Amino acid sequence: MQSDGKLISSPTKVYVMAENRLLRETLVRLFRKRSEISIVGDTCCSDSAIEDIVYAKTDLLLLDCFNTKPMPDDWLTDLQESIPEVKIILFGMDEDPDVFLRAVRRGVAGYVLKSASATDLLDAVRTVAQVVAACPPKFCKVLFKTLADGTTEEKDERSISQFDLTQRQRQLMSLVAMGLSNKEIAANLNLSEFTVKNHIYRVMKQVDAQNRHEAVSLIRNGD
Repeated sequence: MQSDGKLISSPTKVYVMAENRLLRETLVRLFRKRSEISIVGDTCCSDSAIEDIVYAKTDLLLLDCFNTKPMPDDWLTDLQESIPEVKIILFGMDEDPDVFLRAVRRGVAGYVLKSASATDLLDAVRTVAQVVAACPPKFCKVLFKTLADGTTEEKDERSISQFDLTQRQRQLMSLVAMGLSNKEIAANLNLSEFTVKNHIYRVMKQVDAQNRHEAVSLIRNGD
């Protein structure tokens, strides 16, 4: 099957996590009708689901409980450390730019509103499976404006400048700080993944960091 001119060699392994059982079952039935999608599991919102998600070798997690009471704030961090390549789509979300930006910083690859249709959600899954971020058009402007005027991570930008990084490096490390993967950064900046890796490697050497996460921490602290 082809999507956006790109051949999908195998079905995307999707795990559905939603608090409402009826909604989960409806989505599972919907996605199982699609040959390009393979449902590998579903559960209610629980921080104990990480093991199941990892065991299922999940490619993409559909999640409707972002920073809600059943889920601790650091749950996504634990998940991403356990399975770094997993893509996460939030669905059933409010039209709140602040929540959207917080989700982007946490490494979420897709953001689908409450008002979205089943077709919209399917399109988001297909888009994210192709390593392209998916969000409502109205939030694209929010994201670009935030990056342009530095309102998202003003402290980070001030700290970055202390290391005498180039404009491209500052832009790239801001995206790293938001939790984006190399592929996502490459897509957003219209660069090759190889170029992104080289930029990050040079920044790590420049700030004397062992990995990208330490580099972000050092830059934030201005060390």
